[in-house]
Amino acid sequence: MKIAVAGLGYVGLSNAALLSRQHDVCAIDITPERVEAVNAGRSPIEDADCTEYLAGGTLRLRATLDPDDAYRNADVVFIATPTNYNSDTHAFDTSSIEAVIDAVRAVNPCALMVIKSTIPVGYTDALRKRLDCDNIIFSPEFLREGRALHDNLHPSRIVVGEVSDRGAMVAGLLRDAALDADVPVLLTDSTEAEAIKLFANTYLAMRVSFFNELDTIAMATSMDAREVIEGLCMDPRVGDHYNNPSFGYGGYCLPKDSKQLLANFASVPQELMAAIVDANEARKTVLTSAITAQEPRTVGVHRLVMKAGSDNFRESAIQGIIDRLDQAGVPMIIYEPSLQDDSFNGLPVERDFKRFCDQCDLIIANRLTPDLDDVADKVFTRDLFQAN
Repeated sequence: MKIAVAGLGYVGLSNAALLSRQHDVCAIDITPERVEAVNAGRSPIEDADCTEYLAGGTLRLRATLDPDDAYRNADVVFIATPTNYNSDTHAFDTSSIEAVIDAVRAVNPCALMVIKSTIPVGYTDALRKRLDCDNIIFSPEFLREGRALHDNLHPSRIVVGEVSDRGAMVAGLLRDAALDADVPVLLTDSTEAEAIKLFANTYLAMRVSFFNELDTIAMATSMDAREVIEGLCMDPRVGDHYNNPSFGYGGYCLPKDSKQLLANFASVPQELMAAIVDANEARKTVLTSAITAQEPRTVGVHRLVMKAGSDNFRESAIQGIIDRLDQAGVPMIIYEPSLQDDSFNGLPVERDFKRFCDQCDLIIANRLTPDLDDVADKVFTRDLFQAN
């Protein structure tokens, strides 16, 4: 089967790598550097499995900038383009998805299009009706940045938003390319599939917020947050996962998905969804106060990434702390070796770790890494378990 994948971010690249283990896959992106990297056998994102598989030369994968080249002969087109949350419209910006659909229909109107991008509840059904096009299916992804291909090779479940033979075919493509046997598969209507994705990420955001608020209370009352969390998580109904305090939930998915879910059901009486979003902002304010209370002369910001093993700065929780410290007039310097610029949002960037440490008397770190061991006395973090 010939497959096209639109988008070479972590969702698109991991799906392209997964499917090209068994099929001819042409991936398309608007960024020449990403296309060149894939064709040279290099991963354009930080993902250990993508790096290994691309370098191995066993994938039937190529990349292009040309829509005609990508779509004309494709039987199935997987769409994995960005859908950023627009705070003005209180909705995802789905224009990139629709641009891909227009391009596919212009050269290959019979191709089945499978949306992997996260979308509002009800979007697929409304789009089919608006475009008078039945060749659109939604299948949510459940991937972690930095481990996206691993999660595709070992999926927790496969959900496809159509109860039909072609829905089963799409599920089969994903299941058969995985390494695990007996992967749970759910075929459901498109609206339910969209809701599964948003509710799943909002639940994870709620769990992060719960343990962060536990930590906030422990800080305010001089309790040992680690001991409380360990005792709580011994209960198998709670479990020992996603329980490490942080500066807040961040990244590309949890902030926008929880806001989209809240917007989707704004007319329904409910309190919890709004509280999750509010709690994440409150956490950043509490930690900013704890940092400024130490009256630092210069605060060093150790890394901008969302979490260890990721190269994504988008919506990282530490940026919320930076914004608040900046508003409070606290001098800051940023250590982020992956940045090429000498400044970030007007703040100086230092790529030499020793010079960075010498210039600041307090270092804030959302997640601890071994390079901070020698300056542990300077570090402010709530990373109690050294885990994401």
